[in-house]
Amino acid sequence: MGNQKQIAKGSRKEVELRHRINAAKVSLTNQIGFFRSQFGNVSSDWKEDDTRVTFADFAVSEKIFAELRSSFPKDDYCTEEANPFDEVQELNAEYAWVLDPIDGTNNYYLGIPTCAISLAILRNGFPVYGLIYDFALDALLHGGPEHGIMQDNRRLEPVWQSLDPKRSVAAFHFPLEHEDLERLRPWLEHYRVRGFGSAALNLSYAAVAKLEGCVDFKVKVWDIAAAYALISAAGGVFHFNGESPFPLKAFQAQMPNLRCWAGSEEFCNFIAELFPAGVSSI
Repeated sequence: MGNQKQIAKGSRKEVELRHRINAAKVSLTNQIGFFRSQFGNVSSDWKEDDTRVTFADFAVSEKIFAELRSSFPKDDYCTEEANPFDEVQELNAEYAWVLDPIDGTNNYYLGIPTCAISLAILRNGFPVYGLIYDFALDALLHGGPEHGIMQDNRRLEPVWQSLDPKRSVAAFHFPLEHEDLERLRPWLEHYRVRGFGSAALNLSYAAVAKLEGCVDFKVKVWDIAAAYALISAAGGVFHFNGESPFPLKAFQAQMPNLRCWAGSEEFCNFIAELFPAGVSSI
């Protein structure tokens, strides 16, 4: 009888998550037309942290969460575009949603297509499923630790290659502090580097092994939550240079920057040797 109860409980959890995954796909996909219509054609402003924000950021956030709340009213909802003066939101529900309605807002405003919508499902504070809509590819990358990783309806099997100065590519976020720049010099001087202007895309390209990995020392939890699940789904590694934000127990728009790197185990070990205080989270 005890085993039957455990099986039933496990099945219930799977169904609950599956319902949320399906709803996430629908709510995100429903915003693609609006996202496309505003691309490169929307006014913007600057927030106190010197990041750009547009009307589309708020609209996408409101529309996605309105749809999800109608089905899952007891869940917690966290978005980059929360009011920065709101009190800290304690996350007490089993499931929480973490949304970056437009990651790469500078690119989006300027009409550069490397921008994305990033949505994560957290259970008990940990990302269990991530969805990233890549506008440049018009493709939805999604997956989680127990689900594998998919692009639209096609299952992917990412395979990272051994590090090679002639072929290996990693993404970085600039500018870098002088001390960090000096520590990273062994990679920057000998390997290939890209910077796409979107932390979510940098990480998603690492998750599908287009990149060996990426390094970013100025991200927020909404930039990385979905990609964290994707990296885990692909069998990759995620390190934080400092304390991990997961399990996420509270949320506020004015959260501190995170320092992290992710990708293949070999890449992450390479970077970890340059920053020995790094803490592995996967």
